[in-house]
Amino acid sequence: MERALQNMEHVPERQRLVRKLESITDLTEEERQALMDLPVILREFDAGHDIVRSGDHPQSCCLILTGFVCRYMLLPDGRRQIVAFHPPGDIPDLQSLHLKTMDHSVAAMARTTTAFIPHENLQRMTQRFPGLLHAFWRETLIDASVFRAWMVALGRRTAHERVAHLLCEMTLRFAAVGLAEGMTYQMPVTQNDIADALGLSNVHVNRVLQDLRRDELIVWRRNTITVLQWGALKDLAAFDPTYLHIRNLPGLLQ
Repeated sequence: MERALQNMEHVPERQRLVRKLESITDLTEEERQALMDLPVILREFDAGHDIVRSGDHPQSCCLILTGFVCRYMLLPDGRRQIVAFHPPGDIPDLQSLHLKTMDHSVAAMARTTTAFIPHENLQRMTQRFPGLLHAFWRETLIDASVFRAWMVALGRRTAHERVAHLLCEMTLRFAAVGLAEGMTYQMPVTQNDIADALGLSNVHVNRVLQDLRRDELIVWRRNTITVLQWGALKDLAAFDPTYLHIRNLPGLLQ
């Protein structure tokens, strides 16, 4: 279910975009203010509802304010491949600014609040502030870098390595936008969602998570994930955070 919300000019969560971009590049005070001044239309989506569908021709991009979303593709027989997860602060359909037809769908995985930013306003802002144009271009390049890392995981990593690698990645991405308390964060996904993202069966994902819990690497209760042994989880995944290009990571997370 989709609901329109009152268009509030000073939604605190709008700082997520500023924080996300500042995790990968420098912004001036004028650029920060330009991001905060972008006109938006707020909408709320229930879990399982598509925010934008394959074949759509969007006239705006959606900034995730709260909740959690995925990008996915469907095969003709209905099988789903999740190709990306996105925490708040991300704009999962940024490519629609230049690629006018969506070739995949974006769906809410929990109740999610989005800020729809008209393309014309984004274009006007980036023309006025070239630094923001470069920031969004950098974000697009990093998105491609994440895709490459996921491709390697699907093609070459074991099941345990895939799950561990995903958990390491999401720990850093939630931390980058201030949504991780220490090593704990909220990621509302099911075992089936993990299976659809990592090319595994639901049963296989269950066994891997049991092993990670048994070895006291993680605690996963409902939607709350806590990494208990970052070094061991990172070693299991052979995780190198370089591909995320996040600046100023705490020493513990290097």
